[in-house]
Amino acid sequence: MAAVLSVSGAVLATDEFPATAAGSRDLLKRARKWGTVRRAGVEGTGSYGASLSRYLLAQGVDVFDVNRMDRADRRRRGKSDPLDAQNAARAVLSGRARARAKTGDGPVQIARMYKLTKASAVKARTQAINQLKAVLVTADPVLREELAGLGNAELFRTCMQFTDARGREEVGAESVVQATRITLGLLAHRIGRLSEEFWMWRLVLAGLWNGTPRSCSTSWGSVRTRRSLC
Repeated sequence: MAAVLSVSGAVLATDEFPATAAGSRDLLKRARKWGTVRRAGVEGTGSYGASLSRYLLAQGVDVFDVNRMDRADRRRRGKSDPLDAQNAARAVLSGRARARAKTGDGPVQIARMYKLTKASAVKARTQAINQLKAVLVTADPVLREELAGLGNAELFRTCMQFTDARGREEVGAESVVQATRITLGLLAHRIGRLSEEFWMWRLVLAGLWNGTPRSCSTSWGSVRTRRSLC
C-alpha cells in the first residue's frame, strides 16, 4: 500500500501494489504522474521493505525508515493500510522520520550476508558438540573410559574413526554400544565440516575487509564492529 502526498500534506493518491520488482516500478511510475518524487517513507527498510528501498534509492529518491504506527493508536482506530501509508508519508513530510535507509549494497551488505552464514555454522557446530557430549554422558562405561581425558580436538578425531568401522562389524542386530559409536562418529564428522565452514567464512570476511579501501572504512562502523564481522 502506498500513498502520495503534496508538499502541503494533501492526499493525492492511495493505491496498492504487489511486493515485486514490477510492483516497485509501477509504484514509482504512478507517483511521478503527480510530480517529482523527492522523498519516500518505507516501513522495514532493513527487512521486508529492503527491496523497495533499494529500488527507490537507485532511482534518486531519498528514502527514510518509518516506524509503524503506535499499537495503542492502531487498536483505537482499527487497522487501515491506506491510513498507515498516509501516516508514513506524513512522517517524512513533517521531518519526524529522519533515519535514512541504508543502500543495501557494497561491501557492508556483502559482509552481512557472509556473517549470517558464518554465525549459522557456529550455532550448528555448538549444537553438534553439545549433542556429542550428551551422548557420552549416557554411553557405556567402557566407551566413556576409552574417551576419558581427551581434549576436544583429540576427542573429535577419535570419534570420527568410529564410523569407519561400521562395515567391519559382524552381521546382526546392532548393539547399543555400536549405535552409540556410530552416532558419535557422525556427530564428530558434522563438527569437522562445520569447523571448516566457519574458518572458510572467517577468511572470506577478513579478505573482504582487507581488500576494502580505507576511504570506505567509515561505512564499516566502529573497529569493534569490524572485528565482529570476522
